[in-house]
Amino acid sequence: MEPTGVQMISGLVLGVIVLILLVLKTKVHAFLALIIAASIAGLVGGMVPGDVAEAISSGFGSTLASVGIVIGLGVMMGRILEVSGAAETLAYSLIKFVGRKKEEWAMAIAGYIISIPIFLDSAFVILNPLVKTLSEKTGKSVLAIGVSLASGLVLTHSLVPPTPGPLGVAGIFGVDIGIMIAFGLFFSIPLMIIGVLYAKWLGKKIYQLPDDSTESGFVRPEKEMTYPDMIEAIEERSKDLPSFTKSILPILIPIVLIFVNTTLSALDLTEGFYGILVFLGQPIIAVALALLTAIYVLARDLTREDTLEEMERGIQDAGIILLVTGAGGALGNVLRESGAGDYIALQIADLAIPAVLIPFFIATMVRLIQGSGTVSMITAASISAPILAQLDVNMALAAVAATLGSLVFSYFNDSFFWVVNRMLGIKEVKEQILVWSVPTTLMWFGGLILLLIANIFI
Repeated sequence: MEPTGVQMISGLVLGVIVLILLVLKTKVHAFLALIIAASIAGLVGGMVPGDVAEAISSGFGSTLASVGIVIGLGVMMGRILEVSGAAETLAYSLIKFVGRKKEEWAMAIAGYIISIPIFLDSAFVILNPLVKTLSEKTGKSVLAIGVSLASGLVLTHSLVPPTPGPLGVAGIFGVDIGIMIAFGLFFSIPLMIIGVLYAKWLGKKIYQLPDDSTESGFVRPEKEMTYPDMIEAIEERSKDLPSFTKSILPILIPIVLIFVNTTLSALDLTEGFYGILVFLGQPIIAVALALLTAIYVLARDLTREDTLEEMERGIQDAGIILLVTGAGGALGNVLRESGAGDYIALQIADLAIPAVLIPFFIATMVRLIQGSGTVSMITAASISAPILAQLDVNMALAAVAATLGSLVFSYFNDSFFWVVNRMLGIKEVKEQILVWSVPTTLMWFGGLILLLIANIFI
């Protein structure tokens, strides 16, 4: 007997409730919780038990087939950029390029670039000494500079492949990675401006400077310091680091090659010399070339053993993200196979809200409940992709919507909330919320406005 619409909806709702409860209230990891939720959604939704298991396996495998290798290569490259000092070089170079009295913008742009290959928490930890140095040398509040950096970092971390979250979302929605990169980079820019303007306001509201002589490591002077010339100090600190060209090369190579592949494929130029460029621009090949570049350009001073060890550490960090991404694909495939996606699509088609907001608000809800941006966007993509496939929706825009929804109100259940606040010396809850919960929510709201505008034209 064919399952009814009520039965399919019941399976989905029960599966999502169990998923949230398991992640929020138990010791069960998000990976296993997603597999359990997929099983419940399929069984309660009327699928044959054997078909549920097959749908989970095929959904897991097909999702990782499209993004798993790229995630693995990307995190290894990120580790090389991290340990070689390339991330610091990019930051120092941007400060010198942007110029005096614009350190907030320089650090935001540095975060915007650096977070593409390097994990969010690690990138902030690496650049935090530079944040403190700039605050000491310029007399600007450490919060203005630190929150600007964090804003740039969180945006490309959340929106731009080959960061694992958006890469997984692109795989679940079946979106070309080159298009996903372009959309992510484009949407990040106006949101970064929001983050920097807020950071500059916050720096005046909470004027705090580093001071190693105090117990907390920070001090709050009553008067703001005058601005000195600190370019010489930056040049002194950057002497032993790799050059800007060497540092940015592994980041530019995959982005340029993937864009070329996307453009040539769209123009149907895939033969002869163009075919070679299309091959080099396949995400797997492009990121592999970037990793090789990082190894032989940036890791020249590391021994063979140290280089291999650092890359393996990157793989260890990515392991759980691979599992969660695959499990999200499994849940999405169960919803497709059960017919729940088709049924919900028919119901939503009659509603007045734009369909592109479905992944946005699902990601928002999941993020508020369990804190992980990656899990929230993967879950939103898994649930909404089978629904939106039946509607007239730009799937690349829908994929970006899932990533934008994950920005909302970072607070106590988000590890990056603690990294930012602790490293900037903020201990009071009210101030912690001002430092990081408020700016992420402002960027989330800005993302919603951009999404609605883009939906009119795309």
